Amino acid sequence: MMSVYWRARLLAACLTVGAAALLAGCDDQLALYGPPGRAQEPIPQKTLAKIDAIGSTANAPVLIRAFKQEAEFEVWKQKPDGQYALLKSYPICRWSGQLGPKKKQGDRQVPEGFYTIAPAQMNPNSSYYLSFNVGYPNAYDRAYGRDGGDIMVHGICSSAGCFSMTDAGIAEIYALTREAFRGGQQEIQLQSYPFRMTADNLAKHRLDPNIAFWKELKNGNDHFETALVEPSVLVCGKHYVFGATAKGEVSATATCPKLERDEEVEAAVAEKTAKDDAQVAQLVAKGVKPIQLVYEDGGQNVAFAGKIEASRPEALVAGPKEIALDGGGKPLPAAVQMASGDYRVASANSRAAPPPLQPARTADAPSSAATPAFGLFGDVAGSDKNMMASLIDKVTGKPTQTLAIYEPAEPIPSDAPLPPRRNVARATDLRLSSADASTQ
Repeated sequence: MMSVYWRARLLAACLTVGAAALLAGCDDQLALYGPPGRAQEPIPQKTLAKIDAIGSTANAPVLIRAFKQEAEFEVWKQKPDGQYALLKSYPICRWSGQLGPKKKQGDRQVPEGFYTIAPAQMNPNSSYYLSFNVGYPNAYDRAYGRDGGDIMVHGICSSAGCFSMTDAGIAEIYALTREAFRGGQQEIQLQSYPFRMTADNLAKHRLDPNIAFWKELKNGNDHFETALVEPSVLVCGKHYVFGATAKGEVSATATCPKLERDEEVEAAVAEKTAKDDAQVAQLVAKGVKPIQLVYEDGGQNVAFAGKIEASRPEALVAGPKEIALDGGGKPLPAAVQMASGDYRVASANSRAAPPPLQPARTADAPSSAATPAFGLFGDVAGSDKNMMASLIDKVTGKPTQTLAIYEPAEPIPSDAPLPPRRNVARATDLRLSSADASTQ
């Protein structure tokens, strides 16, 4: 039940807005704080003990970071000195699309960038157990004319552009964000990356078409990892600007106004960037080849491989394919072979015909012939081609075996009603197993 203090605080906040906004705002807040049920489940005792161990409190501010390639979702907690400490990393049960930003409705892409979550974006009545909206599109996305919406962090392990957790995972993450809002945090920053910004990843992806954008995100990553405080985020000149305050009006599409920065922080960021660049150069000199990772449709954390119901399980069987790139960032002009579930670039003199295009299987991988648990979630724009097949066509000059994709007449909303739910006993087993899979 809501305490007298929180009812008074809620009422005071609602009275500061007009009559129309009053009802909408109060409904949002009551949805976050009010009715009993899964949205009011407490933070687990083990997690509370971890909060105490890092020197934070249950209602201290949080910050979220997500990494698509590694399928990991981090929750950080602020300490009394203002710095953040990593509380817990949760395995992502399902994400969809490819590495790279979301650009349009129906492209199945999980957004990449810096987003803001406010109390009104929390949904305790989601069909996906619990959910909250990440705030796509943000100012950067709108500056490039990107559309689409309702991109969520939710449960059920089914993704059509969302970060999908297990029910147990979203329940704990929801509780942590809810308590941070109760403690007075007005907005939560979510940093969404294609992969961890390591020298190894940057060396491998150095010729990817998205690398310029990813380097902008790395600057935000470096600001956070250097100071361990939430970096300020501006968008001007159609670029992200981190760690700065503006001395004038800021427009996402106009030239940036005069900016002020903390010189000490900027020096530390520059030092980290130079060190990382040197490591990338060393890896390139040692022969690390440029690649582009191509997914049939996203992925999931290895903790769940073949062990849990997920949307489009057939798309997960083989895992991502490494397409080797030439100096111009294009696929190498050589035959593409299938080996151990990966596409390998053969010698230019090789004339052997590639084996049939069939996904490799491991002992615990789910069979692609099995009936998908959530087969209707195939939100691919009707004009899109399968990216993997398209790239192989360019390399070999021959059409590849068609990969079956469900293409709906219209994009399916990310928070659409679910198909018939798995049985309760099975759901309980999966929630328990997902809790065990969470990294500590």
